[in-house]
Amino acid sequence: MGDSMAQQQSLISALQRAEAYPHAVDEIEHIETHISHVLLAGEFVYKIKKPVDLGFLDFSTLERRRYFCGEELRLNRRLAPELYLDLVTITGDYDTPVIDGKGEILEYAVRMRRFPQSSLFDRTLPDKDMVLRLARRVARFHAVIPVADPGESYGEPQSVLQPMLENFAHIRVALDERGGNGKLTSLETWTRKSMERLLPVIRQRREQGHIRECHGDMHLGNIARFQGRICIFDGIEFNPLLHWIDTLSDMAFLLMDLKHKGLLRQAACFLNAYLETSGDYDGLPLLPFYLVYRAMVRAKVTAIRLAQSGLSGDERRSSEAEYAAHIDLACRLSQARQPALIITHGFSGSGKSRVAGWLVEHLPAIQVRSDVERKRQYGHLKGESGGLAPDEGIYRPEMTEATYSRLHAIATTAIQAGYTTIIDATFLDAEVRDRFIELAQTQACPLLILACHAPIELLRQRVQQRNREGNDPSDADLAVLERQLKKSQAFSVAEQPFLLEWDTTEAPSSVLLEQISARLNLRSDEHS
Repeated sequence: MGDSMAQQQSLISALQRAEAYPHAVDEIEHIETHISHVLLAGEFVYKIKKPVDLGFLDFSTLERRRYFCGEELRLNRRLAPELYLDLVTITGDYDTPVIDGKGEILEYAVRMRRFPQSSLFDRTLPDKDMVLRLARRVARFHAVIPVADPGESYGEPQSVLQPMLENFAHIRVALDERGGNGKLTSLETWTRKSMERLLPVIRQRREQGHIRECHGDMHLGNIARFQGRICIFDGIEFNPLLHWIDTLSDMAFLLMDLKHKGLLRQAACFLNAYLETSGDYDGLPLLPFYLVYRAMVRAKVTAIRLAQSGLSGDERRSSEAEYAAHIDLACRLSQARQPALIITHGFSGSGKSRVAGWLVEHLPAIQVRSDVERKRQYGHLKGESGGLAPDEGIYRPEMTEATYSRLHAIATTAIQAGYTTIIDATFLDAEVRDRFIELAQTQACPLLILACHAPIELLRQRVQQRNREGNDPSDADLAVLERQLKKSQAFSVAEQPFLLEWDTTEAPSSVLLEQISARLNLRSDEHS
């Protein structure tokens, strides 16, 4: 291993000369990670795997490095076909190597298209719109990738727990028993206890087909803007145990990284958009478990880097700070949260969805829209049921009842998982509101009825404009609105303590946020 590493170091030095490449090269940039050398040369990138065996990956032989280069191409072309080109050989000798030349093969590399480092999401942090695009892209990817064979052990409790425990072991070895072992011990104990508590959910996820051939390493440093598209690259190829995983674990890496970067509003928007697109609210009890795991993955990677030679003083200090930040984040993510339940109230066009969407990123919270869940439940696409009378099709009373039952189930799951939840529906029926009031009391969480209102003529204008634009999940038209106005049931005396009214002719603001936070006793760090 030592000889192989020394030979590869010579090779990498020699590959920083332009004559090694079969194309025009001006300046060559070398980036080193704990498992790879990356050479940026001209219009291309060459990624070479280090001859290392770290337990969770084994690149120790040339043949293994060739195989995993092929796997890297296969897996990453799913989300970044624009970037991943081909497998190339490195021939010649260690002092004068040639890309795709003749003679003995010294090494293999994955060739990719080059893009500016400023295009990386961890260099130029994503705004809200980009995060929403990213969330929907990830959710759609998770919906179509292969499901694990029931005969394989992927997704079994031991397969889930093993890499989590290995993170702690690798950190301890890399840091030689240094680096906040009190926190490590506490986090490891929390991980083991969480596994025991979540066993039924983990088994259920596997039975329901949520264990899939995922990306496995989906953090901001592995996402770039390229030719107007979002490219998610550098997925895990070296260990199937780390990419045949729960889709929620895959998503959790990105969510954790947004939190790590301090992008808490973007994190809330990302989670909400992913859940709304995928409908995977039932996995929420596992999310804190996977978020802590992902923070520990990054802590492990940084610890391994700290253990390697050749770091400058600045690189070491930066890595030490990065390690400590991920450990601290894992500790915060492992803490129990106090959730709250908000149900909206208002006619079609009242602006309740807009207010709820604003609150998602400012509280933060999860918004569950009745219009989306109704159509998901009955297999309808946006606009497919337009033109139906108020009591026809998926808007028949029994289907409305089933939709509210689903909303109730989602709210129960989300609150039990510790997430403040906004159920975005009209809630014009007092009996339906009573069921959600009872839910909040049963779960011992604060409740708010957020009643949104606007002048009737404005409601009519909004409904007509929304129908013309055709970009909203709601199919409510003027006939639906008129029926709502006639059948709405007034608030009872018992509901008054939970009621907060908001005139949506005004945009949601800090005034509304302060009122809601005070009423629900929410802290700004609840979802850090």
